Amino acid sequence: MINMKKLLLTVLAGVSMVGMIGSGTESAAAAGAPKQVEVLLNTIKMKFPDAKPFQDAQGSVMVPIRFVSEALGAKVTYSKEGKVSKVGVYSKDHKVDMTIGQTSALVDGQKKDYGTQIMLKQNRTFVPLRLVSEGLGEKVEWDKIGRWVWIGNKDFRSTDDKEFKLTKLSDFKAYMKSDNLFRNSADEMYGGVKIIKETDLPIRLGDKQVVYSIDKLRDKQMNMDLIQVRSSQRGNPIAFMVKNDFTKFRGVIDAAFENNGDKTGMNYYPVISQIDKFQDSEYIQNYTGWMDFKTSQADYILLIDGDLYNYAVAIVNPFK
Repeated sequence: MINMKKLLLTVLAGVSMVGMIGSGTESAAAAGAPKQVEVLLNTIKMKFPDAKPFQDAQGSVMVPIRFVSEALGAKVTYSKEGKVSKVGVYSKDHKVDMTIGQTSALVDGQKKDYGTQIMLKQNRTFVPLRLVSEGLGEKVEWDKIGRWVWIGNKDFRSTDDKEFKLTKLSDFKAYMKSDNLFRNSADEMYGGVKIIKETDLPIRLGDKQVVYSIDKLRDKQMNMDLIQVRSSQRGNPIAFMVKNDFTKFRGVIDAAFENNGDKTGMNYYPVISQIDKFQDSEYIQNYTGWMDFKTSQADYILLIDGDLYNYAVAIVNPFK
């Protein structure tokens, strides 16, 4: 039996429009605006009910101290002396005293200057990222690629973990018009599918590849849409899963790959591709419907990984 998935992706490598990538890509949703700064505690994104982390005019990353401190097990106190507002953060091993409007704080009794003001915004106290590191004794890292604040460890959750339940293949019958969709690299049927959401990222697929983010970008020069996946691996394909239709397999545009220099890279995939002329095991030369595909038609995006043998991983389409 011919492994049609391998055949499709081999053909796709030759028609993936490598030469059509322009020099500038920007977020289709935000028109080039910088991404929202996010805070990850032990690789899991923190949720902020109102005031969000941000980067100030000086480039300093500012985080809401109360939510971060309490997530780390510290206690936050507030006081006022006349017109002066003070904030205290106390943990088992550290004590921080700060004053709104000042650039310095007392960390375990020692005055330290952070070069940017501790400020009140949307009724929340924001402090420089470095204060979290020095004041609470936590390992903190700024990820300029994702605009993420990493706090704590980088022990990624895995799709192998019990919290990610296995869904039986029969539940995806409406997506199996292409009979090669749920086959592993050994051409055997997967035992099921694990569904993740964009909010679950970053996550490790099984025990190898880490997928950090997935975005939809616009190449202005060629007026075309791309899917961008930040990953610890290069070149893994994806597939759009459309109900009652053939699978839309997409191979990476290798010439567009970007090495981020931090053991991650950006993989790019065309939204529209002539590979859709392959419909199951047949190539339809005169099929023109491939030009009409839109990402909103897909319910899931399959993250194809040759190291996954027992189950497939699909992410709920964040571009609906």
